[in-house]
Amino acid sequence: MHQINNLTQINLSKGLAPTEEPARQYHYIKAARAYIQELSAQKGAPLTFHVSTFGCQMNARDSEKLTGILEEIGYQKTDTEEADFVLYNTCTVRENANNKVYGRLGYLNGFQKKNPFMMIGLCGCMMQEPAVVEKIKQSYRFVNLIFGTHNIYKFAELLCTALEATFGSNAKKMGRSMIIDIWQDTDKIVEELPVERKYAFKSGVNIMFGCDNFCSYCIVPYVRGRERSRKPEDILQEVRTLAADGVVEVMLLGQNVNSYGKNLKEPYTFARLLQEVANIDGIERVRFMTSHPKDLSDELIAVMAKSEKICRHLHLPLQSGSTRLLKVMNRKYTKEQYLSLVEKVRAAIPDIAITTDIIVGFPGETEEDFNETMNVVCKVGFDSAFTFLYSKRTGTPAASMEGQIPEETAKARFDRLLRKVQEIASKKAMQYEGTVQKVLVEHINEMDEKLVTGRMGNNSIVHFPGTADMIGKILDVYLKECKGFYYIGEAR
Repeated sequence: MHQINNLTQINLSKGLAPTEEPARQYHYIKAARAYIQELSAQKGAPLTFHVSTFGCQMNARDSEKLTGILEEIGYQKTDTEEADFVLYNTCTVRENANNKVYGRLGYLNGFQKKNPFMMIGLCGCMMQEPAVVEKIKQSYRFVNLIFGTHNIYKFAELLCTALEATFGSNAKKMGRSMIIDIWQDTDKIVEELPVERKYAFKSGVNIMFGCDNFCSYCIVPYVRGRERSRKPEDILQEVRTLAADGVVEVMLLGQNVNSYGKNLKEPYTFARLLQEVANIDGIERVRFMTSHPKDLSDELIAVMAKSEKICRHLHLPLQSGSTRLLKVMNRKYTKEQYLSLVEKVRAAIPDIAITTDIIVGFPGETEEDFNETMNVVCKVGFDSAFTFLYSKRTGTPAASMEGQIPEETAKARFDRLLRKVQEIASKKAMQYEGTVQKVLVEHINEMDEKLVTGRMGNNSIVHFPGTADMIGKILDVYLKECKGFYYIGEAR
């Protein structure tokens, strides 16, 4: 086992760190790099890192930023959790996501006991819950660094502090210290920090952060904060830079993209932003996630209908088909309004694929309420749906509501819904069998290296014979056979 000598104490206040961002963080990136070089010399090998991402596309994009900072500091990426720095970017939408993290932390502790250079970090939505942080402080003292969703841009600064606390000259005297920095909210958006994209040809682009909707079952506004939009000029410049770097597809990200720009000094609609992004040379496809039905405007529908670059896919969460339950959920639309909106979208964009989210077993859900949901599913004919059994989420209004549904009742309803959703989706997918579609090739197929896998504009998956040089290209592909939820094709 390696013996770690105390790190040379780097006086971070020498010359004083800049007060403005992102210059301040680049100061700490430089300081952390010196620490990592010294530790690597002591180990006799480069230090490695591993980032595990739980949750949504927003978390995935955050992990790209964290990865970019770690690589700039000098860590080398590895696919194994037996790394010198392991960072879990956590999700907390459901309770079982928390339990999964706790289980994996125990697993990491075994690695850390064998590797004196190893540090463990936790960030993301789960860390915004005070009860979670308290549990980690009490039961997982070996964790080195904890921070939340609002100060991810401070990662280099926090890592410097954690390195000093773990390996610095006072670490042995004081015992290893757990560094915790959790903010309850922020209005700060920091641009121009390092990012390491997972894909060379496509990228997510944050356009806003936080959520103001406060659906009664959802923890997101409490852990992600209130809505704040990036400046349109910053977003457009980022997309231009991505296009110049070979990116052909961007996905605009926000908890509710339809409300983008409402809190800017000069209001700016999402539809206008979407059109400006689609106008950028080099960008061939534009996607976005997620749309709230109450904010989907006629202007947005018109922009989508007019542009060939905007993908014919709309994710429009329903959650329930019962107007009564939608009110309890605080969704701010009715069953009839949702159906009318879908009708309007399909009239303007006949070939659009509409996908959705549905919760089964929400507190107080009656058989009649559930049948209303089934009725909407049949009327809309969703191309696919993410279906969820209601999971009580501590900290949300729904968690303390009366009428919690017995598990066996909710499960029976869930199974009925899933069968219907799959039946409808399979029939809808059949309409493309025997046609030629544009497919963006994403990777070599994981099951058969002679195949490549890509996506159509409507987000459907296609597998077909191909080679690695096709990755990142948009090709014409003949869809020979529909397999229900994916296609087997051949390039034309």
